Amino acid sequence: MEESVKQLTKTTKKQGEKGAKITTKEVVSVGMFAAVLAVLSQISIPMPSGVPVTLQTFAVALTGVVLAWKNGTASVIVYILLGAVGAPVFANFSGGAQVLVSYTGGFIWGFIVMTILCGIGAQNKNMVWGVLTGLAGLAVCHICGVVQFMVVMKMGLTESFLLSSAPYLIKDVLSVILAFVIGGRLRTRLLKAGLL
Repeated sequence: MEESVKQLTKTTKKQGEKGAKITTKEVVSVGMFAAVLAVLSQISIPMPSGVPVTLQTFAVALTGVVLAWKNGTASVIVYILLGAVGAPVFANFSGGAQVLVSYTGGFIWGFIVMTILCGIGAQNKNMVWGVLTGLAGLAVCHICGVVQFMVVMKMGLTESFLLSSAPYLIKDVLSVILAFVIGGRLRTRLLKAGLL
């Protein structure tokens, strides 16, 4: 009995060690998608509110769908940390911690939750429920963005929503849906090729 317990403990310890290891493929994929986020963030159209139209939402959703929630979130955090230390990875080649506390910073913080929910949604076998989970992540992202915009700009909730969120909703919803369609296929091909 005592030997069985010892053997079980050894096996569990080995499995725990295997689970804790980060593979080279994971490191590369996390870095690659942080780079994709940085590149797609630069495709932007200035808006009167100061919140530009970008492909960030698409990139964030795609990252969650392709890499799943764990590695996808790691990729977004790497992207945010790069921007926080001054790398010009945010929209319009901006960088620095001041961006994270500016009137657009709430959206960047919201990317973390959005990635998690898109990643969880992508693992759902029902595409409709998966997309709805991703859209819930988008809603959280917009809530974070509106609240920070409201606080920094010292505006009311309705005015902040109309300036910082409403003009982008249709584009962002379509971005999430497109990310699920493209990302699902991309993930399947990458898995078959052994790259994920």
